[in-house]
Amino acid sequence: MASFNPINVIFGHFSRDLGIDLGTANTLVHVRGKGIVISEPSVVATDRRTKQIYAVGAEAKAMIGKTPANIIAVRPLKDGVIADFEVVEKMLDYFIKKAHERTLGLIPPRPRVVIGVPSGVTEVERRAARDATLNANAREAYVVEEPMAAAIGAGLPVEEPVGSLIVDIGGGTTEVAVISLGGIVVNHSIRTAGDEIDEAIIQFARREYNLLIGDRMAEKAKIVAGSAYPLDEEFKVVLRGRDMLTGLPKAVEVSSVEIREGIAGPVNTIVQEIRAALEETPPELVADVMEHGITLAGGGSLLHGLDRRIAAETRMPVYIAEDPLSCVARGAGKMVENFDNKIYRQILLRTQSSRRVAKY
Repeated sequence: MASFNPINVIFGHFSRDLGIDLGTANTLVHVRGKGIVISEPSVVATDRRTKQIYAVGAEAKAMIGKTPANIIAVRPLKDGVIADFEVVEKMLDYFIKKAHERTLGLIPPRPRVVIGVPSGVTEVERRAARDATLNANAREAYVVEEPMAAAIGAGLPVEEPVGSLIVDIGGGTTEVAVISLGGIVVNHSIRTAGDEIDEAIIQFARREYNLLIGDRMAEKAKIVAGSAYPLDEEFKVVLRGRDMLTGLPKAVEVSSVEIREGIAGPVNTIVQEIRAALEETPPELVADVMEHGITLAGGGSLLHGLDRRIAAETRMPVYIAEDPLSCVARGAGKMVENFDNKIYRQILLRTQSSRRVAKY
């Protein structure tokens, strides 16, 4: 429990509480009373020698693969956890200040923050997320498991004695959870998600066409022509990169059928994890899931035909949440909007809270 500090209380009064989805690929920030105000890539461009920040978010992502020798553009999170603590701290500080830039002027923000983390992280990784948030000038930091936040954001009845199955497919992790009465009954977290699908496309291009492509080209191909189930109308996409035999630029046109075969590995892993979670679910909750269906959230849920593939494999109805990319941020936002909600408080306290006194 933090000691009473009147200055901290005053600054906290002018700060807006935040719900943050600190994702491997993107960071979203929900401001209390305003909704989601920031949605940017989790990328930071820094000077190799001085560690000075050059750019954060969309501006930094545009620099990936295009920077001079003295600048490096990095994603400081890997597989849903912090890979570079110092850079994440600076990135969070930037986003917190940006969320307050029109309201505080010269007064430094001291918000309460609810931040989403993968459910499969260790206690050390969970503490690292809290500490990074506190070091970014948060007055209080609470950690919430991403599948719980996604379920709240998707509008599922997490407080009721009804089983809800949420599948949150992000950039670094896939979270499969069965939720009832404000708690996670069955939980599977795997580090196979959007990034692994991108990597599968890179390997496919290398293997089939001797073509070396970058992460951004692979991501574009996934969005345009990636699929998990035969489509009513198949797509084509042009892959551009470097010919590995001649070293010269090369472009090839590939179909969604080819890409579907290329990404079959990570897609199969995700589908099998959903089936494994269902096998562990108590019968009464399985009955609820059969009645209400499986809900998909996260950017990976937008892969063409994934909902149809999961429905065919599980023989259950599958729905994609409204605006699946923002489910975790909206769920964390609902929690900061309703800090006094008994169930939400229990969820947050279950994952432990950290507080500290501001130093001046």
